[in-house]
Amino acid sequence: MEIKALDVKKLRDMTSAGMMDCKKALVEACGDFERAKEIIREKGKLVAEKRADRTTAEGKVIALTDAAGKKAVIVALGCETDFVAKNADFQKLADEIAKTAIENFPADTTALLACKLSNGQTVEAAITEQTGKTGEKHSLAFYTTATADHVVVYNHVINGKLSAVVGFNKGVLAELGKGVAMQVASMKPVSISAADCPKEVVEQEKAVAVEKTKEEQVKKAIEAALKKAGINPAHVDSEDHIESNQAKGWITAEIAAKAREIIKTVGEEKAKNLPAQMIEQIANGRVAKFFKENTLEEQEYQMGDGKVSVKDHMKTIDPEAKIVVFKRFSLND
Repeated sequence: MEIKALDVKKLRDMTSAGMMDCKKALVEACGDFERAKEIIREKGKLVAEKRADRTTAEGKVIALTDAAGKKAVIVALGCETDFVAKNADFQKLADEIAKTAIENFPADTTALLACKLSNGQTVEAAITEQTGKTGEKHSLAFYTTATADHVVVYNHVINGKLSAVVGFNKGVLAELGKGVAMQVASMKPVSISAADCPKEVVEQEKAVAVEKTKEEQVKKAIEAALKKAGINPAHVDSEDHIESNQAKGWITAEIAAKAREIIKTVGEEKAKNLPAQMIEQIANGRVAKFFKENTLEEQEYQMGDGKVSVKDHMKTIDPEAKIVVFKRFSLND
């Protein structure tokens, strides 16, 4: 049957699918608009299945609060390319999903996918349909919630792919709330303080600190022994350097052999006799530095003029204010 251009346009306006996809759907549906819409939805499912293994590193991230300012959500709608992420329909869908999330406040991603948008369509069905329209994989890349006596959100408007939420124990000045939320977005803290830092993170940092400290102590002993033997440590700090410098004539074969022997014997001896208490103290210092750089309260406040921690900055504005929760998500991390 003949499909008129006006009918194709009508279906496009109804579904936002491509012109050719609309025409093909109308031909297959023999002009039945409802069936044609269903065909386009089915195509979305097919595209989603075919592109299931694709990554969705582009998209839009949105943080919203409820009217009372006590609940917040972060929602990320992902896609494959920045071109699609900037599409008006994609942006609208991301906004609608975020609005649905804050209104329904579902417990997790599965529950959010089952929620219905204002048009009665589930979030999951809408994402699948949008996949069919663009030909790219779309996904609910991230969803989380936060509750507190007072919550503040920050959305990075420049790229639209980074959002943060901070919850306080009480109402705070807008400038302070925004500043701390921006701190979370930009500085990626791992926890509020050292006390609530995840145990596995602390253990990993301590293990790295201990190993790094041991390596440094062994290296110092080797360098001291090399200097005592009249060998420049910089010329023999790796096997590649030894071979390269020997080829250049900077060191002789005898010096190279002597350096290798010192590196082996002194290194092994020092590794066996490292002072445990000293290693522990240095490692603890490194972990303390990690907390200062990576926990929200101890980080240097980035929105202020002086070198002051977030915790101390908050005390100057509102001594009773405390951070009780924060959440952050970026599609680019």
